Amino acid sequence: MFKDKDSFKQEYLEKFTDVEGKTLDESTAWDQYHALVTLIKEKIGHHWAKTNNMYSQNKEKQVYYFSMEFLIGRLLSYYLINLDVRTHVEEGLQELGISLQSLIEQESDAGLGNGGLGRLAACFLDSMAFLGIPGHGNGIRYKYGLFQQKIVDGFQAEVPDNWLKNGYPWEIRKPDKSVIVKYKGSVKTEKIQGKWTFVHENYEPVLAVPYDIPIISYQNENNINNLRLWSAEPIVEEFDLASFNRGEFSKAVSYKAEVEAISYILYPEDSSQAGRELRLKQEYFFVAAGLAAIVRRHKKKNGSFQDFPRRIAVHINDTHPALCIPELMRILIDDEGISWEQAWNITVNTISFTNHTILPEALEKWPIDLFRYLLPRIYMIIEEIDRRHRVELSSKYPGNLEIINNTAVLRDGHVWMANLAVIGSYSVNGVAYLHTEILKDYVLHDFHTIFPYKFSNKTNGVSHRRFLLGANPHLSTLISEGIGDGWKKDAGELEKLLAFTEDSGYLAKLAEIKYQNKCRLSAYIEKTQGLKIDPSSVFDIQVKRIHAYKRQLLNIFKIMDLYNRLKDNPNIALSPHTFIFAGKAAPGYHYAKTIIKLINTVAQKVNSDQDVQDKIKVIFLENFNVSLAEIIYPSADISEQISTASREASGTGNMKFMLNGAVTLGTLDGANVEIRNAVGDDNIVIFGLSAEKVMEYYSRGGYKSWDEYHNYPRLKKIVDQMINGFFSEAGGEFRVIYDSLLRDNDEFFVLKDFCPYSEAFNKLNLLYASSEQWYKKSLINIAKAGVFSSDRTIKEYAADIWRIDK
Repeated sequence: MFKDKDSFKQEYLEKFTDVEGKTLDESTAWDQYHALVTLIKEKIGHHWAKTNNMYSQNKEKQVYYFSMEFLIGRLLSYYLINLDVRTHVEEGLQELGISLQSLIEQESDAGLGNGGLGRLAACFLDSMAFLGIPGHGNGIRYKYGLFQQKIVDGFQAEVPDNWLKNGYPWEIRKPDKSVIVKYKGSVKTEKIQGKWTFVHENYEPVLAVPYDIPIISYQNENNINNLRLWSAEPIVEEFDLASFNRGEFSKAVSYKAEVEAISYILYPEDSSQAGRELRLKQEYFFVAAGLAAIVRRHKKKNGSFQDFPRRIAVHINDTHPALCIPELMRILIDDEGISWEQAWNITVNTISFTNHTILPEALEKWPIDLFRYLLPRIYMIIEEIDRRHRVELSSKYPGNLEIINNTAVLRDGHVWMANLAVIGSYSVNGVAYLHTEILKDYVLHDFHTIFPYKFSNKTNGVSHRRFLLGANPHLSTLISEGIGDGWKKDAGELEKLLAFTEDSGYLAKLAEIKYQNKCRLSAYIEKTQGLKIDPSSVFDIQVKRIHAYKRQLLNIFKIMDLYNRLKDNPNIALSPHTFIFAGKAAPGYHYAKTIIKLINTVAQKVNSDQDVQDKIKVIFLENFNVSLAEIIYPSADISEQISTASREASGTGNMKFMLNGAVTLGTLDGANVEIRNAVGDDNIVIFGLSAEKVMEYYSRGGYKSWDEYHNYPRLKKIVDQMINGFFSEAGGEFRVIYDSLLRDNDEFFVLKDFCPYSEAFNKLNLLYASSEQWYKKSLINIAKAGVFSSDRTIKEYAADIWRIDK
């Protein structure tokens, strides 16, 4: 791309003048960033087009990955690595008096997700491009993302994440590829020449406009895939001039605002009827737009639909895109005149489904009345899917009303999206071995009885190039010094690091790099919070979405217990610890927000107490995103993965921490099971109830939280501190936590697992005292992390699910 720094400088200066229309001396950092991205995008433009043409000419099977979230983070820094030009660009900019880092910081994290679902989808796109798999992301271009999290007086406050305020130079708007999406109205049904036809009338149209973002492969600019995001816009720019002139300004622009709201924010609050309607609109919007574009392209290139499943794989990431099933049926039947039987055969053999949860509230269902009103034709198709499913099961399992009812799409006044996804797809996979077994044995047990051949496991993975090579350059250099560069393309080669586990010099270098990374995070904390952190302390970190089952509460209880013990005996043996939290709570999730308030209240008490300042500190980092994650993961000593066993599907943060040398403190939940299998019991610390025991408690009862509360004085003291004035400034804020544990019997077994958790933490504290032994464990975790590369995961999807030979 750029053969040296001088050729880069020449091209950059020419592009800057063309794009910005001013001299470099007059420019802002944003101008400089914008010009650089524009130059790179133009340089890779013909490779981007060439990739698509190559896929078409070779008639390769195309994978379309439908997801509500794609957390791609900042692209500039990562793409300079992938294109192998970072050094030339950095040196060239430096000679022009420009800091590359200052330009990197001009880029906002793309506001396209919330948590693990979005980070996983981004890693999958990265690996598909690297492996040369024709994979395209399909999602929504949220104008304001989820929200930007601020901490105000210890509480989470949500403000708009205006990530598009200056535009997004990486995207290309393609209005000529727009699609009309239809809502509401009625369906005219008539029989013409013996064949039923269906015409959607009096609908409300919305224009879906695509924006494409390049997904650039590592060191192969001929493999550039596509992330397509859809923006909701009015069909015509209707402006009610008469209303405006009467002073009714909001009425004048109400149509435009109502349409654009569809792609305003991720996961609008759905406690109201209007919020639920907007969520359902969103889910249909990107499904209808994406499938319309896929079918249009397929017809142009192939014509016939007989080979559609051999040319196209549609993958639905969780239940949000499950409407792909009835929408593809609608297109095939209504638009293409294909019979139901043929359309169903094409649909089922095209669509595959990943389940990401076992939590009942996350297995989506929609009220029938809302669904029928908003999507009348789609509801008709779902009715027929449900009817035929019931008829088939009645024949296969005569008299077994339980299995029929449990697997029905329509029941109890709702449309059950997980049931629709399983029935209408040829493949259903979980995302960790334990999670998949729970799906088969409990959550989707009846479906596994009916369709055992559909089920498989595909343990999640993460992009080791993004979260190690990009995020931890000093560690990456040390790894390459030891084993060469092969690991960058084949994460399995990390295992060669086991040769250095007894090399004290190498372990010392590993320790020094960890210290440098902790210094970087400490500087960030001081800059953002004004709090000085000791980088030589143990960095004990839990960063993830705030949710009761993820048990940030258990972690903060451990810290409260430490604080209480230190107040009673300042001389207890404890290495200095810095406890770090980050994560967002859903806007309507009051309990999770109360947990954030508790963490910040404990932090205020601990950090201001001179008696314990040299021993423990507590930090809550606001607005957790990919860029912040890239600072956090390399700095961690302890990776907190403490969800209630059986509740976490997989986790991917656990893999990123492991990849950067953190030691896991966790339950046998999600992918922790496979991490333990990889590193061995000596290099991970496991505690708590097993998944089997948790499931037994849920199904049969027998757990009494009051017994735990009364039997352990240290635990009772912590629980009582929720309500006894210990946090005087909080008033009765934490009563809801107290009640959840005792009145509501501690749904996620925080009290039951507290003592084993404390013992496990103490074990880690003792291990940390021996630096060389600790960093040996750290190195073993890095060496064994290769199996958790998303390259491995995508190879399995390609071979076993999408049936692509790569």
